[in-house]
Amino acid sequence: MTSLSILDLSPVTSGGTVADALRNTVDLARRAEEFGYRRYWLAEHHFAPGVASAAPAVLIALVAAATSTIRVGSGAVQLGHQTALAVVEQFGLIDALYPGRIDLGLGRSGQRRTELLAEAGRPPAPPRPARLVDGLLIPEPFSFAALATSPVFALQSSLLQQPGARSPDFADQVDDIAALIAGTYRSEDGLAAHAVPGEGAGVELWILGSSGGQSAQVAGERGLPFAANYHVSPSNVLEAVQAYREAFKPSRALPAPRLVVSADVVVAEDDETARELASPYGLWVRGIRRGDGAMPFPTPEQAAAHEWTQEDRALVADRVTTQFVGSPRTVAERLRVLRDVTGADELLVTTITHDHADRVRSYELLAEEWAASGG
Repeated sequence: MTSLSILDLSPVTSGGTVADALRNTVDLARRAEEFGYRRYWLAEHHFAPGVASAAPAVLIALVAAATSTIRVGSGAVQLGHQTALAVVEQFGLIDALYPGRIDLGLGRSGQRRTELLAEAGRPPAPPRPARLVDGLLIPEPFSFAALATSPVFALQSSLLQQPGARSPDFADQVDDIAALIAGTYRSEDGLAAHAVPGEGAGVELWILGSSGGQSAQVAGERGLPFAANYHVSPSNVLEAVQAYREAFKPSRALPAPRLVVSADVVVAEDDETARELASPYGLWVRGIRRGDGAMPFPTPEQAAAHEWTQEDRALVADRVTTQFVGSPRTVAERLRVLRDVTGADELLVTTITHDHADRVRSYELLAEEWAASGG
């Protein structure tokens, strides 16, 4: 049976507070453990009024303390904003208290501004129309290049790093993290360094990626498990999976590829109710795609009052059309298609609704249906 796991952004909803969001995250993690989910991952987002998960290591420690068996981890630490040593020390500290339960997911999202700027300076790529692959929708790609030229984006990037700092290559950072955990780190001139806490930690190392680029390559070449983001970049998921599998080399920890694929999901007792609960999602994505950051998640009534333009709809089309919304049976069937087409060993579900009770119920209904139908 394919396992289900959870990715939580610790969403702040309209009328709510950061404290409410954090309490809801801890409550949902406890319930997820009861429902039988395998992992509970926390995202890293910055400058987002509607997302409280800005410091995943802190939140992971809180969730691990509130639960007892579910694996807890990051989805993902943005390596462009931290040193390898800082990451190893943070997660080594958590692992010391909750051994055997901590996942360290690593991502490149903090390092991609230079690439996006280069993309913005090139002629746009020929359009790639949406298509169905064995029942899975692969939408037309969305380009983030315009965001890279935004003065706000430049300001935010500068605030996330020390003045004049330059991020090392992602592959080098991953290698440094692995070496510090293993206790084998050596500088270019042969000097040893030991991370305490961190060295010898039993964390499970993961790479997260949204394309067939460096993240997938690094995960495959180093024999690490990989999480492909259908929920963030659905148009690129098949390329990401293929690149990972083609690059994979067996490692001591992983003899064969191990793949998680993410999906945005809202489940309710019936399709109509689920569509109502999910209706604010497009407006929420619009804020992200415009460079404003995730807004506090609106109510269905607030979303219905928004006057959509053609430009707005184009901004969010790929995300809205690939959100899995409906009754337990409807969503489970669509998730099985995602699993079968990508060959996922595990599915990572992220759900946002305005009311916390509806979000908890969505995860409960999905877990019940998934177990009843054999995954």
